Amino acid sequence: MTTTLEEREEKGIHRRVASRNDSGIWGRGCATFGAVVWAGLAVAARVGVARIGAIELMFLFAPLVIVPLGMELERLLTSPPFDTLRAGLPAQTARAKWSSHLRLFARRAQPFAAAFAVIAMLLPPGLAAGLLACSWLGICLFAGGTAVIDSATFWSDAGGGARATLTLATVIARFDLVVGGSWLVASRLGMRPLGIQEPIGLLTAVHFHFAGFATAIIAAAMLRFAEGRAQERLLKWLVPFVVGMPYVVATGFVISPALKMVAATGFSISVAALAIILQGCGRRAEQRTARILLQIAATAVFAGMVLSSAYAIADFRGSDVLPIPQMARTHGVLNAVGFCMTGLLGWIVEFEVSADPVRPSPV
Repeated sequence: MTTTLEEREEKGIHRRVASRNDSGIWGRGCATFGAVVWAGLAVAARVGVARIGAIELMFLFAPLVIVPLGMELERLLTSPPFDTLRAGLPAQTARAKWSSHLRLFARRAQPFAAAFAVIAMLLPPGLAAGLLACSWLGICLFAGGTAVIDSATFWSDAGGGARATLTLATVIARFDLVVGGSWLVASRLGMRPLGIQEPIGLLTAVHFHFAGFATAIIAAAMLRFAEGRAQERLLKWLVPFVVGMPYVVATGFVISPALKMVAATGFSISVAALAIILQGCGRRAEQRTARILLQIAATAVFAGMVLSSAYAIADFRGSDVLPIPQMARTHGVLNAVGFCMTGLLGWIVEFEVSADPVRPSPV
C-alpha cells in the first residue's frame, strides 16, 4: 500500500513538472514563430511590399520575439523548486498564486496581442491603429498587475540581499512593459504627449521593451546565477542602477537635454559594466550553448553601448553625425538581436536543465 501511494505521489509530481515544461514549450514556440513572422516582415519591407520603417520593425521584434523569451526566462527564475513539490509543501502563497495565474494568462494571450500589434504597425496612425495597439497594452497591463502583487510582498518574500534585488529587477521589468505599451498606443493613435514628436514616441516604446524589460530580466538571471559567487556582491549594487536608469533617460527627453546626455551616458557605462560581468558568468555556464550565446551577448551589448554613448554626446552638441535611422540600424540591431535575444536564449538554455528535475544535469 505504501509503495502504491508513493508511486501515485511520484506520478503527481511528474505531472506538475510536465506542466511546467509544457509552458516552456509554449514560450519557445511563440518566440520561434514570432521570429519567422518578423523575418517575413523584414523581407516584405525590404522589397517594398510592406510600408514599414526600421524603427517600426525594431519595435515589432519585441512583442514577437523578445517578450515571449523574457516571459519564459522569468518563469524559469521564479518557478517553485522541485524539492518543494516533492515534500508536498505549499509552493506559493495565495497572493503569489494570483500573480502566477495572471502571468500564465499573459503568456497564453501574448502571441494574439502581438499579432494585433503587427497589424497596428502596418496601418497609418489613427483610431484603428491605436485600438489594435491597445491589445498589446492589455498584455503589458496584466504583467504590470503581477508586478504590483509581487512588489507588495517584496521584502518579506525576497529574503533580502541578492534575492531581494532579483525580485526588484523582475518587478521593474514588468513595469517597463506597461510604460512601453502605453507609448506604443500613443504613437499609433498619433498623439504627441508632452509635445514629443515622432519617432521619439515610438522610440520610447522601443527603449522600455529592450533597454528596460529585456535588460532587467537578463540582469535578474545573472543575479540568480551569481548566488554564492564573487560577482554577487557587485551585481547587488549594479543591477538596481541598470534597471532604474531607463526611467532617468526617458525623463531627460522631457526635462533637459543635459540630463538626457548624462543619463544616457551613465546608463551605457552601467550596461557595459554588466556586459563585463556577463562575460565572466558566461564562461562559467554549464551548458556549452549557453556559454556561446552569453559571450555573444556580452560582446554585442558592449559595442552597442559605445554607440549609444556617442549618440548621446553628439545629440547634446547638436551634431547629426549619428542620425536616428542609422542608430536604429546599428545600435538597435546590436541591442535587440545581439544582446537581448542571445542573452535571454543563453540564460534559458542554462536554467532550463537546472529547473527540470526529470532531465539529468551534466557532470
